[in-house]
Amino acid sequence: MHRPALSRPKPPQQRVPILSVRHVTTYRYRRPVAFGEHRLMFRPRDSYDQRLIEATLEIEPEPASLRWMFDVFGNCVAVVAFDRRAETLRFVCGITLDHAPEHAPVFPLAPHATHYPFGYGAEDMPDLNRSIERQWPDPRHEVDAWARSFVPATGRIPTQELLADMTRSVRRNFTYTARSEKGVQDPLHTLRTKCGSCRDFAVLMMEGVRALGMAARFVSGYLYNPRNDRDRHVGGGSTHAWLQVYLPGAGWVEFDPTNGIVGNRDLIRVAVARDPRQAVPLHGSYFGLASDDLGMRVDVEVIELPDDRPKPTPPEGAIAEPAVTAAR
Repeated sequence: MHRPALSRPKPPQQRVPILSVRHVTTYRYRRPVAFGEHRLMFRPRDSYDQRLIEATLEIEPEPASLRWMFDVFGNCVAVVAFDRRAETLRFVCGITLDHAPEHAPVFPLAPHATHYPFGYGAEDMPDLNRSIERQWPDPRHEVDAWARSFVPATGRIPTQELLADMTRSVRRNFTYTARSEKGVQDPLHTLRTKCGSCRDFAVLMMEGVRALGMAARFVSGYLYNPRNDRDRHVGGGSTHAWLQVYLPGAGWVEFDPTNGIVGNRDLIRVAVARDPRQAVPLHGSYFGLASDDLGMRVDVEVIELPDDRPKPTPPEGAIAEPAVTAAR
C-alpha cells in the first residue's frame, strides 16, 4: 500500500514589525543668534535586519543649504548651513523602517572562534587593529581585571557565553542614569561608581572587550520600548548607544549592556564608529554669548505601526530618499 510522504510543517513566518521614529531636537536662545554648520546622523543604516522605508527632516529656521555625505565609516550625514538668525533652532527627524529582530540570536562562529581566547585572521587585522586598541588609560589595570573576571580560571570559555555574561552583568550590577552633559565619562569612573548613561556603559564594555583582545565599535541609534515598558528597557525617550563586537564567522554583533540585550532586538542602528565622538547624533555651533544659550531639549518616540497601515515600499532595489522641508 502506497503511503504519501509526510511533509514537515513549515515554521510560522516571523512577522517583521514596522517601526516609526520621531526625533525632535530644540535649541533655545535668549536673543536671535547666528548658526554655524550643523551635522546630523539620523538616517538608519540599511541592512539585512533593518530596511529604511521613509525618512523626513524638517528644520526651523529654513536652512541656506543642506547636503548629504557618507563619513569614513559609511554613516549617512546631513550637513546643514544657515544664513539667518533665530531664537529657536529645531530639527524634526522622522523615519519608518522594517526591523527584523533576533529574539534568540545564535551566532554561526568560525570553528576557531567558538571559544575564547581566539585570534583574528591576518587578512582582517589591518582593518580591525584600531578597533582593538584601548582608547582610555587604565594605569592600575582595573578595567583589565573587570574584563578578566568573566574568564574562568581554566582560561577558556565559549565566546558567546563570555560576551553575554559581560553584557548582562552591567545590566544587573550598574545603575542607569540619564546624563544631558556632552561626551562620555571615563570608563574607570563608570566602573568605580557603577553608574552611568547608555553611552558610558557602551564605552566601558568596549574597553573591557578590547582588553581581551577583541575588536569593538560604538553604535548610536534608537531603542524601541513597547508601550514604554520600564521593566523591559531603560534609556528610551532619547537617542541610545550600545556596541558591536567583531566575531569571526558572525561579523559585527550587537551588545547593549544598558539593557542586557544580545543581538539586535529593539535596537535601531543609525551610526557606527571606532570612537563615540565620531557618532554624535547632532552637533554644531552658534555665534553669540554663552549667556544666550537657554538649553537643549531632545524628545524621541519609537512606536510600532499597526499591520493595516499602508506600507510605502520603494521599488525593488531602490532606497527611499528623505524628504526635506523647512518648517515655518
